Amino acid sequence: MNTMRRLSELIAVAAAPIWNYPDRMLEISRWLIRFFVLALSISILLWISQQPVFTLRHVQIESAGDKDLQHIQLAMIRGQVLDKVQGNFFSVRLQDVKEAFETLPWVRHASVRRAWPNGLIVSIEEQKPLAVWGKPDQHKLMNVHGEVFSGSIAELDDSIQLIELSGPDGSNKEVLRLYQKASSWFKPWDAEVKSLTLSDRYAWSIKLSNGVRIEFGRDEDQAKGVLEQRVAQLLQYWPQVQQKWPSRVDAVDLRYPNGFAVHVVGAPVKTAPPSLKVNTVSEYRLAFLNHDEQRSEELK
Repeated sequence: MNTMRRLSELIAVAAAPIWNYPDRMLEISRWLIRFFVLALSISILLWISQQPVFTLRHVQIESAGDKDLQHIQLAMIRGQVLDKVQGNFFSVRLQDVKEAFETLPWVRHASVRRAWPNGLIVSIEEQKPLAVWGKPDQHKLMNVHGEVFSGSIAELDDSIQLIELSGPDGSNKEVLRLYQKASSWFKPWDAEVKSLTLSDRYAWSIKLSNGVRIEFGRDEDQAKGVLEQRVAQLLQYWPQVQQKWPSRVDAVDLRYPNGFAVHVVGAPVKTAPPSLKVNTVSEYRLAFLNHDEQRSEELK
């Protein structure tokens, strides 16, 4: 019986006109006023945002670093970027503008912000070329972060000296790491790495500014510190090698476990034994290979 009574009361309340309940009328009126004010505010803001004063009229380009931009041309920006910018000060998507600028060959990163009331400010990190990457017929540029980009070599100033790096596809970061390692090793020689090649088998070699080529073999097969020790031994005994063959050594092979071999220009040919054994450096005996054939001679 109680349930039926309560149900009857609820039906009576629902069926009664709302104006019979002042408290409810007051609450509904408050919500309607709030909704009206909100809708009016949004309409006003939308109307203001569409006014011509907020149409984008200028884009300011600035460098993210200390140096001025060298390869960002206004004609390129107009042709490839500004035509793709859609909207006004309020509606333009900054991410779209950022991505449009980063499609330019010499832009590594870009950041975009609004400039009141009708402009944009674009801060650009320009590519810093370090090397020419790839085979001679497929040359591209590599930046100081080991990233390959599509900038034109012809746009570089003649005073900029680039090293030559090459390796299998996708190995650019690994080649940069090897370059940095080799550069630190040969500072005592006052020699710079001019080129580095990583083969498909991941054996690598470098060419120094003094004209000497050095073969290292597979870096991944070397225990920690082994290559550093071999380079240290080479530097230690290099004065004696130069004394024996001044200005005649054009290549060094560090792939031997107990010594190293040197290539000598115009060295006398002597028949080599069937298997070449390189003596330990501690005994101070170094082997060298002749240009044309695998021939050896001990330096005593």
